[in-house]
Amino acid sequence: MNKEKQMLNKKSTKLNLAEYCIKRWAESDIDKDRTAFTFVDAENKDTEWTYAEVWEETLQIAYSLAGLSFEPGDRILLRLPHNPDHAFAFFGAVAAGLAPIPLSPQLTRNEVEVIAADSGAKCILIDSMNPLDDSAKFKNIKHISIQQVKSSSGEIPLPTTYSEDPAFFVYTSGTTSRPKGVVHAHRSVLGRELVREGWLDFNTSDITLHAGTINWTYTLGVGLMDAWRWGSHAVLAGGESNPEKWLPLIERLKVTIFAAVPTVFRQILKYGTPESHDLKELRHVLSAGEPLPNAVREEWADRCKTPMYESLGMTEISTYISNGPRVPVVPGSPGQPQIGRNVAILEPDSESTEPLPTGEIGMLAVHRSDPGLMIGYWQRPDEEKIVYRGDWFLGGDVASMDEYSNIWFNGRSDDIIKSFGFRLSPPEIESTIAKHPSVNEVAIIGLPIDTQKTIVVACVTASTSNGLNFETLKEFCEVNLAKYKQPHEWIEYEELPRTRNGKLQRSELVKELIRERNL
Repeated sequence: MNKEKQMLNKKSTKLNLAEYCIKRWAESDIDKDRTAFTFVDAENKDTEWTYAEVWEETLQIAYSLAGLSFEPGDRILLRLPHNPDHAFAFFGAVAAGLAPIPLSPQLTRNEVEVIAADSGAKCILIDSMNPLDDSAKFKNIKHISIQQVKSSSGEIPLPTTYSEDPAFFVYTSGTTSRPKGVVHAHRSVLGRELVREGWLDFNTSDITLHAGTINWTYTLGVGLMDAWRWGSHAVLAGGESNPEKWLPLIERLKVTIFAAVPTVFRQILKYGTPESHDLKELRHVLSAGEPLPNAVREEWADRCKTPMYESLGMTEISTYISNGPRVPVVPGSPGQPQIGRNVAILEPDSESTEPLPTGEIGMLAVHRSDPGLMIGYWQRPDEEKIVYRGDWFLGGDVASMDEYSNIWFNGRSDDIIKSFGFRLSPPEIESTIAKHPSVNEVAIIGLPIDTQKTIVVACVTASTSNGLNFETLKEFCEVNLAKYKQPHEWIEYEELPRTRNGKLQRSELVKELIRERNL
C-alpha cells in the first residue's frame, strides 16, 4: 500500500476537528447563544453569529457536501474570497469528512491549476457572486458554487472521522520549484491544546481579532480553531489591510487579544496613533509568521501598554515554541518549547538522533509523536526523507537551547525567504520567471534592507543580446505569480555566480548587494 493510501486509511480514535472546536458550545444551553464570530466587512459593517448559528452554518455545508458523490478524504479546493463563507466552507468540509485546501485569493489561474493537479482534488468551491477569475473554468475539475451548497436542504448522515484521518491540506512554498501539500490530521487540534498554555491564554471571556486572511493557517488556527476551541468570540475583518484600521477596530469591538505578523505591528506603530485610542480591554497581542524584532516589542509595550508574545512555528506543526503570560519573555528568543512538546537540538550534517548539549547550535527538531505534527507531504516521499531523522522531524531551522530551555533562532538551513510576513520559495519563483523567452537564468534572493525588512530581488541574465525589458517581465509575473511572490526589484547580470559543481550561489549575490549598498 502506498503512502497516500495509508494517509487515507489509517484509523485510530474517533475525532472530527470541526466538531471538537464548535459542537459542544453550540449544544450547551449556557453557551449556544453567546457570540462566536463577527466579520467586519470592507464598509466596516459587522455581521455576528452565535455558537449555535456557526454550527448550523457548518452543518448546512457539511450535509450538502455529504450528499454529493465524494468519498471520505477527498480533497476539495476552496477558491473563495476572504469572507465568512470561506470559514464556514472550511469547517463544513472538515465536518463532512473531506479534506479542504484553502487557497489564497491572490493565486493566479496557473498556480491554482498546479495545486488542483497535484492534490487530485475532486472539485473546486467558488463564489459565483464574487468570482476571482471572471467565472472562468479551471481544467479537469468540477466546479461547485458556495451559493449552491448553502441553498440545499436536508440532513444526511455524516461519515465518522478518526484522529489520523486527513482533516485539511495546506500548500506551501518549498525548496523545489512546485508547492507541496502539507497534510494535517484531525488530531492536529489536540496539538493545538498545548498552544493555549504556552502562548494564547484564550478563554470564554475573550474577544480575539486576527489581522490575517482565512486561507492562511495562522488565521485558521489562531483566529478560528483556537478561538472557538476555547469558547472565545472570534473577529476577522475584510477589506484592505490598512494599518490604520486595526486600532479603531480593537477599540470599538473591545478586543482583548490581537494577533498579527510583525510587519503589521510595525505598520501600526508607524502609521497609527495608539496614544489616541482606548486600548484598556486589550490584554496582550500575539506575533508569529516571521522573527519579531525586540525594538517592535518594546515600542508596542511602551505606546500601547500591552505585552507582546511571540511564537515560532511552521506549516508542518503550527506554533510549538513561544512565550506568553506564563512563559517569561527573553529578548532575542521566541520562547520555550510548549509544555508537552518533545523538542531537541540535533547535530547538523549528521544522522545522529542524540540531542546536543545546552548552548550548541544545531537543527531544531520535534519528535514525531507530537499530535500537532503533519501526517506528511502529499505524494512527496523524497522530501519527507529529508525532513525526518529517525523519530525526529527537522523543519530546517537552525537554533540552540540555553539552560532555561529558551530557544535561540539562527536562521534557516535552506534558501526560504521571509518577506512581509510571507514565506517564499526562490526555486518556485525562478521556475516561473525562467519561462519568459527573454530570460536565460534567474536567481531570487532575499535582500535585508534593515533588521526589520527583507525585499525580494530578481537577479536575471538575458537570453538575447537585446537585454531585458523589466516592465515586460513585471507584467508576466502579474499574470503568473501571486502578488506577494512578485519581486520588488530587478537587476540584470551578465552571469550568475555558481560553484564548481554548477550550483547557484544565491548567498554570494546577497553579500555583493549588501557590500554595494552599505547595508
